[in-house]
Amino acid sequence: MSSLPTHGRVQCTLCYKESIPSFDRSFTAQGDWRIRFNPLSWGSTNPEVIVLGFSKGPTQAGALATMNHNEIAYKGARLAVGKILAHVGLIPVATPHQLKKHIDQIISDSNGRFHFGSLVRCTAERYDKTSASWKGSGGGMLDKFVATQFGAYVTTNCASRFLRDLPARSKLIVMFGLGTKLNYVRESFNLFKRIRPGNWTKINDVAYSDSIVTVVHVEHFASQGRLLPNWLGEHPHPRAELGQLARAAVALAIGSDSGSSVAGQTTG
Repeated sequence: MSSLPTHGRVQCTLCYKESIPSFDRSFTAQGDWRIRFNPLSWGSTNPEVIVLGFSKGPTQAGALATMNHNEIAYKGARLAVGKILAHVGLIPVATPHQLKKHIDQIISDSNGRFHFGSLVRCTAERYDKTSASWKGSGGGMLDKFVATQFGAYVTTNCASRFLRDLPARSKLIVMFGLGTKLNYVRESFNLFKRIRPGNWTKINDVAYSDSIVTVVHVEHFASQGRLLPNWLGEHPHPRAELGQLARAAVALAIGSDSGSSVAGQTTG
């Protein structure tokens, strides 16, 4: 039976003291970190592929009150999402207009091949002392949150609830984000070993599997500067190898031959 939430707002209060928290108003905090109650989900509950960000950034979270649900996910970054999914072989390579249209369609399709959400379904925010405000983005956000006791508590709750018991059809989890020196990959690998008992092994530097589900980390769609173009191989750069390793691991997970020749490579 699928543990994936249905398309729309998610009913989950594991991390909140209130029995009925107020959507986008209730918080759970510890130290300089907090989560805001606004869990959301898109796509199918019986997908072949699960695509997860880390948490909703300020662009997505800021659209909750004013936009249609299907327009919130990856708001302002759907072309980047399309380029990434095309690069690893999950959707056809196409023009920018076609890529954006394709992403629009699969995000809104509640009976399709894909499920979309985030590892932390609510919005994770860090208190910025300089501006005296809570922020849902910033350097090292992924790494720093998952390394804290609070972050471990939240991610374990979220992953146990939504990623432990997956449909038999689900073969692949794509995770946006690599982290500093692949730290997010390592922390996520440890998380999956905690919440899904099994024989977890590394496939390469950006992928791991329990022989049932394969998790593949790709560049984050909101990466700044040349990080995404370099990962996509648009320029000669060592980071392009991480994109090729992701493509190879995706090919192994869904039965494609594309890129399989480099699937076992591990960089230093």
